[in-house]
Amino acid sequence: MPLALGLVSCTSQPVVYGGGSVAQADIDDCRRLARAAGAGGADGARIARETAVGAAAGGAATGIYGAVRGDDDVGNRTAAGAAAGAAVGLVRGVSRSGEPSGTFKSYVNRCLRERGYDVVGWN
Repeated sequence: MPLALGLVSCTSQPVVYGGGSVAQADIDDCRRLARAAGAGGADGARIARETAVGAAAGGAATGIYGAVRGDDDVGNRTAAGAAAGAAVGLVRGVSRSGEPSGTFKSYVNRCLRERGYDVVGWN
């Protein structure tokens, strides 16, 4: 689990033109306001969706492979494929969870614009 926690903590943040320590304080405040307004940061639903898609793809792929080969244990292979696919989906979802949603970025960008900053992108 340490890998997952490390990946989640690597969130992106806006880059402002001419920023400095005051800009960082305003960025932190705008991020806090976005979360408080319900704009959300990293998306837990995205992790669940990636896990489910991975399970479905893994189960389908191994189930079809087993059926085509005429294996007697198609059910076991399908379950194993679903478990492997879910694991891949979970890792993929966690690795992407550090990326804020579009709504969150828009909220923070607007907040910073209202404070006089020019947001040039996100890192």
